[in-house]
Amino acid sequence: MSDLFDPILAAGPLRDEVSDAAWLRGLLDAEAALAEAEADAGVIPREHADRIAAVARDGKFDPAAIGAKSVGVGNPAAPLVRELTAQVGGEAGRVVHLGATSQDIVDTAAMLVSARAVDVLLGEVEACADRLAELAREHAGTVQAGRTLLQQALPVTFGFQLAGWLSGLDAAADRLRAQRFAVQLGGATGTLASLGEQGPAVLAAFARRLGLAEPAMPWHTERTRIAELAGALGSLAGVVAGASRSLVLLAQTEVGEIAEVAEGSGGSSTMPHKRNPVAAVAAAAAAQQAPGLVATLLGAMAQEHQRAAGSWHAEWRPLTELFRSTGSAVHWLRTSLDRLQVDADRMRANLDLTHGALLSERVTTALAAETGRLEAHDAVSACTRRALAGEGELADLLAEDALVGKHLSRERIGELLDPAGYLGSARFFVERVLEKRKGTS
Repeated sequence: MSDLFDPILAAGPLRDEVSDAAWLRGLLDAEAALAEAEADAGVIPREHADRIAAVARDGKFDPAAIGAKSVGVGNPAAPLVRELTAQVGGEAGRVVHLGATSQDIVDTAAMLVSARAVDVLLGEVEACADRLAELAREHAGTVQAGRTLLQQALPVTFGFQLAGWLSGLDAAADRLRAQRFAVQLGGATGTLASLGEQGPAVLAAFARRLGLAEPAMPWHTERTRIAELAGALGSLAGVVAGASRSLVLLAQTEVGEIAEVAEGSGGSSTMPHKRNPVAAVAAAAAAQQAPGLVATLLGAMAQEHQRAAGSWHAEWRPLTELFRSTGSAVHWLRTSLDRLQVDADRMRANLDLTHGALLSERVTTALAAETGRLEAHDAVSACTRRALAGEGELADLLAEDALVGKHLSRERIGELLDPAGYLGSARFFVERVLEKRKGTS
């Protein structure tokens, strides 16, 4: 946690969902549910389970103190169990954490924290997607230069670009919804030996109590759940990274097609004229942290035997940071979209920078029907090079060309060079993305 950097790099509601307090709550919820599950299976008396659950819910626990004591055993569950046992006291204190190992509690807490965080994150994604849908609908016909390799290519619409981001967000959200959040309960080596024949019943009740899935078997060193979650969060961050970087580029002074407009935002410490798209910049900065964190979690999958030495421990911080950075990225993208001011006139003006060369492909296609593709390509290319060299307007040069002018009138050439007439299926794709979203919302 950083008071200096977190307002930028850990912005939004997700920060609290993966805080120390949230993790501590997850650990305590796991201990309470374990005791209740064991009472459900007849392993411990119900009054003992009630006492443990009450203390886990209402007791006073200090994350900093527990963390300080964890260095002696290598994880925070062990000192928490000691503190919980002391506060429960009496006969009930003797059955706190019965049959479990520290990893059972930490992994189950990780699933609880992750499930709760994903629920909040999906709310943020949904709000961001709603705004994108609104903008895509509004700008479905706003003509804009399509750009490939950072160069103008063929015309698109701004709504088409927005729909692409929306489609990506929806796909990333679907992947998050498909995550497998399961309890962990296996005891020392995963066999639940200390619970005897009641092990499976306790496991089933444990999952039911927490509202998590019951795994086929303990997953102490089988970490696909963590890896899949990391991949889902990384995919979402990647979608945000692409959208936010495009917004930053569109806001460049030389492009000027969009701007972020918000009181007290966008200034520079030295240059009064600056109007920086700070929300999009912050989104890009937060999203850029995700790939390294995902790689760390994937690398930690290599876990030996029944319980790993180090790889399991390596997951805790990057998982927390991945949630924080991805949540911040989505928060800032939503903020940028809420501040967005679209300059449709500038978009159209930028289309004219090449004096019609952007639509030369369309002229070639129309001419090829009369002359053949190669002849049409060579004639239009020659006229385009002359126009780009400043020898005249492309439409005039094409009309004056012996081959082109013979088959295409000046009026027809003007129609062919109109960007609004060469948008292909852009509107269809926008409407399909919006319709698909309406059908699944």
